[in-house]
Amino acid sequence: MLDVQVSSFIRSKEEGTKGDDACGHLITEDDILIGILCDGVGSALKGGQAARESVNFFLTQFKNRPKSWDIPKSLTILTEHLNRNLFKESMTQYDSIEFLTTLNLFILDQNKLYTLNLGDSKTYLIRKDKDIIQLSTDHNMDDDANSHVLTKACGLSENIEFEIQTWDVDKSDIIIMCSDGLSNIMSIDEIQEIVNKGLGAKLIVNSASSELKDNERDDISLQIFKINTLSEQSPHKDADLKIPLNLKEFQIIDGMTLIEPLMKHRRIWKVKKDNTFLVMKFPMSDDEQAIDEFVKEAWYAKQIHHRSFGNAWIPAKRTARYYLMELVEGTNLMQYLKNSTLSIDNTVELGKFLHKAQAHLLNLGLVHGDIKPENIIVYKNDEKAGVVFKMVDFGSIVEIFSEKSKAGTPSFLAPERFMDSNINEATEIFSMGVTMYWALTKKYPYGEIEPFQNPKFKEAKRPSTYNKNIPAWLDSIILRAIAIDTEKRHSHYSELFYELKDPQNVKPYFSKDTSFIEKEPLLFYKTGFFVLLLVLFMVLLSGYTN
Repeated sequence: MLDVQVSSFIRSKEEGTKGDDACGHLITEDDILIGILCDGVGSALKGGQAARESVNFFLTQFKNRPKSWDIPKSLTILTEHLNRNLFKESMTQYDSIEFLTTLNLFILDQNKLYTLNLGDSKTYLIRKDKDIIQLSTDHNMDDDANSHVLTKACGLSENIEFEIQTWDVDKSDIIIMCSDGLSNIMSIDEIQEIVNKGLGAKLIVNSASSELKDNERDDISLQIFKINTLSEQSPHKDADLKIPLNLKEFQIIDGMTLIEPLMKHRRIWKVKKDNTFLVMKFPMSDDEQAIDEFVKEAWYAKQIHHRSFGNAWIPAKRTARYYLMELVEGTNLMQYLKNSTLSIDNTVELGKFLHKAQAHLLNLGLVHGDIKPENIIVYKNDEKAGVVFKMVDFGSIVEIFSEKSKAGTPSFLAPERFMDSNINEATEIFSMGVTMYWALTKKYPYGEIEPFQNPKFKEAKRPSTYNKNIPAWLDSIILRAIAIDTEKRHSHYSELFYELKDPQNVKPYFSKDTSFIEKEPLLFYKTGFFVLLLVLFMVLLSGYTN
């Protein structure tokens, strides 16, 4: 069993503040140690937040990674995901690089140490024979005048190049991680000497910075890992699970009986275990790409824990590649409204439900990707008036800001998605708006769009054109959600949610072709009255002078 003695400490340059450094570690259930240290770039508005988000992301996501991914693949996918998210968040919110941080991390699996770094934070290894080596690479500009400028950092560009290195380690070795706040005031030899004395991280940091004033000191972070015992072997990985391709009714897999397929392709089944019905999903095929996509889908699905979704999980012991979901009894929204439309109150609840589901995914760096009536289950709740909704289909879920994704159904896609735009909150809001429009009118605002069609979007008719019960404020909310012009559309889920909660403060929505009298009838008539009054006055004045 892995046994590591850990000491860590962060001292911010201004006492009582969070600072821009963050660090953390964990030992996973499969006896693998991950250590991470990030130093948010001080010149970036959100450097500290980027550092904290990065540490939290890696500790959470590595623990939940698919077990079929080896360490290099896990590090590659997670680092690319994190970097892309930070960069896109910077460009979306500020149109400049503001979520920027160094990234230093290592993974210890048995006697193998995997390291990766972006920026100038340091990772050292002190061998049991007391030699010290630097495992990280400094990514700074070469000339002295700009040596503080980073050439690589997490969030600096949409795509980033990095190297994963592998080292052999032994018990009694010591791994050290620190920000440049420490390495700028202590040499590598001084760090080795003081660590070998057995001092803890807090004492080392405070001692090294004791004579510096607050305005002379940078944020300082330090983590020390002393390896007492190495794990002898990692648990069995599930990379070689079989994939049953010919599935039949009443076939038994791991004690679960296949009852009936839920889709024509027969890869999603209703199954029975004891007296409980579940849903079992298999990869579409046994080729490498299909397996990789399925593994990622299952990884996403098991992270989602919200009442807007059914639960999903991967059994600890399985003989085939599949994952399980709870069976949500009900009817999809398309079937539910086959002979009717949704009431105003239930449509507002539908909009709020979609917001809550999407907001939960957003916290995980994900989007649903295929919002439409078929993927929304409607069922009655005896404890609540009206209807209750659940979201289904984990297969379409992708990382936010994914580009050229095939996720989605044409009639519900935002215009920019047909031009290979990335998937973001605004494109998802469009799908949410189309879903609400359809639920109230049984019509698509821009017509039904076939796959591979290159549609031309014209201004949509107000939903109240087809359903006279729709109030003007809801008309405006939906039209704003499905606006062709992204400048007029809601940019964030919260904007849509606040309007649904507060109808009296909803601003009227007008298309660019709307006449002035329609936009401002009161102002139009007031202006007309005063113009007419002025003309009458001029006529009277003219008659008087004559």
